[in-house]
Amino acid sequence: MIIRSKAPLRISFGGGGTDVSPYPEERGGAVLSATIDKHAYGTLIPSKSDRIVIKSLDYDVVAKYRAEDLIFNGELDLVKAAIRKIKIKKGVNLFLHCDAPPGSGLGASSTMVVALVGLFRHWLKKPWTDYDVSELAYRIERIDLGIKGGKQDQYAATFGGFNFIEFNGPTTIVNPLRINRDIINELAYHLLLCYVGKRGPRTIVDRQIKGYVDKNENVIHALDETKKIAFEMKNALLQGRLDEFGYLLHKGWMSKKRFTKNVTNKKIDTLYNIARKNGVLGGKILGAGGGGYLLLYCDFEKRHVIAEKLEKNGGKIVNFAFENRGLQTWSVNE
Repeated sequence: MIIRSKAPLRISFGGGGTDVSPYPEERGGAVLSATIDKHAYGTLIPSKSDRIVIKSLDYDVVAKYRAEDLIFNGELDLVKAAIRKIKIKKGVNLFLHCDAPPGSGLGASSTMVVALVGLFRHWLKKPWTDYDVSELAYRIERIDLGIKGGKQDQYAATFGGFNFIEFNGPTTIVNPLRINRDIINELAYHLLLCYVGKRGPRTIVDRQIKGYVDKNENVIHALDETKKIAFEMKNALLQGRLDEFGYLLHKGWMSKKRFTKNVTNKKIDTLYNIARKNGVLGGKILGAGGGGYLLLYCDFEKRHVIAEKLEKNGGKIVNFAFENRGLQTWSVNE
């Protein structure tokens, strides 16, 4: 028997950063996001041996371990952490790959953990709900491995579609949005996704957390404003006020840049300013910042001109579509 899984990557429109502890525990967080047709994939083949074999297409790595030898050392630690958390003792072959690299701002690392948890749920016939899968993936990455970051990616990848996710202390509530299909199609017509380059070191989230913990008023106000904008964006989207939605993307980006100076850089600012001068109403860098993908909202008639100018200045336009399905798993006979 072969078990497979796929989980979608996400675009975060607003509220990102308010899902990073300790802000949501103390003030409550909220994010608006949607999943897209880029995925993290996993394949699991049970083995009669006691070896755990992990093959990563993205890193061109093949590694073999025994369950008792799963030490965190920078090599495939996310996979090891998932195996340890779920207490896998049997031999198994795992094959993993993803449509986007870690640090892309699309939630790739968290989505890969969701795909892994999905494989194990299917294989071991666990009665875990989507909330259970999301929380387990969060704990594997953020608590067991200590990788700083938010909580939205795991829930977005598991549930799929357009969601407004609220974080209040230990409680996370996923509110699926029933958006008219015409509005979704029109929104997609207005959006551009531009790759600006690899993200820098993982210090952006650390600095945001430090600013909040140190009670930096500018950081706290920026996070509060970001949360407020997420609610406004949700209402604008549900009601089909898309130009207002585009403007709110810009407003949210201005707030996000105040989390810490490393959120943006010269290349990101240059590309964003070029886009704005050529008709983009609003946009933002996805994920923590410092690189990855720039999401832009513009008139469809100006889309090709903006895309051409961005590519001439070092950006790379990436096609995408919205994906309504979340984590999927299935099995096939060998």
